[in-house]
Amino acid sequence: MNQMKSVVEDLYPSRVSQKPAILERRDPVVYPSAFGEHVQVSGELLASYEKNGYVSLKNFFSPAEVQDMRDELSKLWAENRDSERKEVIREPASREIRSIFAVHRDNQVFQRLSQHPRLLALVKQILGSDVYIHQSRINYKKGFSGKEFYWHSDFETWHVEDGMPRMRALSCSIALEDNYHYNGPLLLIPGSHKKFVACVGETPEDHYEQSLRKQEYGVPDQDSLQALVEQHGIDAAVGPAGTVTLFDCNIMHGSNGNITPHPRSNVFIVYNSVENRLKAPFSGQKPRPEYIATRD
Repeated sequence: MNQMKSVVEDLYPSRVSQKPAILERRDPVVYPSAFGEHVQVSGELLASYEKNGYVSLKNFFSPAEVQDMRDELSKLWAENRDSERKEVIREPASREIRSIFAVHRDNQVFQRLSQHPRLLALVKQILGSDVYIHQSRINYKKGFSGKEFYWHSDFETWHVEDGMPRMRALSCSIALEDNYHYNGPLLLIPGSHKKFVACVGETPEDHYEQSLRKQEYGVPDQDSLQALVEQHGIDAAVGPAGTVTLFDCNIMHGSNGNITPHPRSNVFIVYNSVENRLKAPFSGQKPRPEYIATRD
């Protein structure tokens, strides 16, 4: 008997056409939750997340908790200064560390952080299910020299290059220093999560080896960006160290370079629903490595 290979429908085709397109989102933002009786998350918070695609929670972590994380961040930076580990990503034009991936896997402090009960309660309430960690990383943006991260939807990359089928994931950004308007904070286009910008350009093999340093494929075209900004504007996720920003996998976001003396380093933990596990990449290429996209 011939076994038929199951085919997952591509609801969000991208990098397959010569022209960009803006498609309607086909998934909820806040999912019906099985945790309503056990978790107390305000309806106002959920409504704000559904409308804007993100929420910022100031003083989520205490100064003592932030200092512990900051000490560990400094230790990681020193330990990996000359490292050739694949998890250590450097700036495109220098040897400065840009990101370190899989910190929840390799570091006890950030592993505990990824399992923080209050954080998990919020995430599970929004995604309506149990979750697992799709990806974790620290983004370093040193004073005077931290480079920009261009506009993008994380989901576009996770869908095309990792095989994430639906928009049922979110990122948690934890500020380890004060985030000001001027030191390269996270910028978000509120409301853009309800549209999907299909990008142009066929994905090169092993694209992640370049894209983690500077992304050139899977970035939105300027006309689509202008249309989204004209409709929704741009918000900056500013706040003191210890602020947590939760943002939808499909919201358009990025950050400017940092030419100020004030560093801006954030921990990013990406949670995906256990009901949204990765399939074969929609690009048709081999999956990216586990330290970027957990498949287990």
